[in-house]
Amino acid sequence: MNRVADVLDGLDRSGVPETLFLETGPVRIAVRCDTSMANVLKRHLADALAAEGPVSAVVDVLNGQKLKSEPAWTDWAREPGKTGRKDAYHDLEDGRLVRKVRTGMTFLQSSQALLAFGPCLNCPNQVINFINTQILNICKRDGWEICHAAAVTDGVNGLAIAGLSGGGKSTTILRLMDLETSRFVTNDRLMVRATADGVTGLGIPKNPRINPGTIVGNPRLAPLLTDARRLELARMSTEDLWQHEEKHDLFISDVYGTGRVQFTMPLTEFWVLNWSRQSSSPTRVQDANLADRPDLLRAIMKSAGPFYQDTRGRFLRDDDPLCPDAYLAQLNSVRLREVTGTIDFDALALAGRELFS
Repeated sequence: MNRVADVLDGLDRSGVPETLFLETGPVRIAVRCDTSMANVLKRHLADALAAEGPVSAVVDVLNGQKLKSEPAWTDWAREPGKTGRKDAYHDLEDGRLVRKVRTGMTFLQSSQALLAFGPCLNCPNQVINFINTQILNICKRDGWEICHAAAVTDGVNGLAIAGLSGGGKSTTILRLMDLETSRFVTNDRLMVRATADGVTGLGIPKNPRINPGTIVGNPRLAPLLTDARRLELARMSTEDLWQHEEKHDLFISDVYGTGRVQFTMPLTEFWVLNWSRQSSSPTRVQDANLADRPDLLRAIMKSAGPFYQDTRGRFLRDDDPLCPDAYLAQLNSVRLREVTGTIDFDALALAGRELFS
């Protein structure tokens, strides 16, 4: 298996009668799939659904199909601090196959075809991630940079929040969504680009997947759990609850109402969570200079990952370094603030309300 044609030869792309059109900022994508998959994607991607029209990419979702033969897979190295196998890849002469090790989902990334296949109906979030990867790829090739951040806006100011995984990005953003003027932009990936009018932030169409710790601390989110499950979680220690992984889909429109999602925003502030549960100091939100703080910049930068293919057709390797100067150039006019001290979401929500007042 050396070429994209070899992969396509073993797959049937005729059974995709539905076409969904998605729009986020300057990017429009078509997704072709069967009716069952379309119904799932319409639910998850409702805020990005658009009318038929010209697109920058077409993604085919082939539920239940698989490769005729297995290639030699190479593990994609995970980020520092992460363990276990997650992604593997196989490079073709004119494309790349990516395998999700835990689920068996497989993806073809190439200039000829973009395919998601395998147990797609059982793995809708991996299908959605692949679709969103195409948005990130298109923007990255057009000069945007990818940030590991959540974001919210009131239309005038835009706030991005970065930090280590599990540091409280989602919890903070959802607390700020309690403000009636705020709009959800993104939960985990934010594209940024400097323009003559300031810095623009662009989110991706994916609802947050949140842990119980985020839910139990926010009464508005309580209906996401059963009464019995809430009681079980209430008996857990604070530390155990913080570490507990149990993902729940949060549909923004269901909880906060329609019209509360806005994928593009003026990016005016970037907060980096550098707080700690072990700290006895009060929570502080203080100005910092990104050029002088490579540790904070590392929390913001995010690799485009195994799916990214640049304008020359070259795919990323897992040891390709990120370019700090590219991020500094895009974020030069954005106010950077570091959040230190103990983890206090009430204090951070108050600081956010002051920004959006």
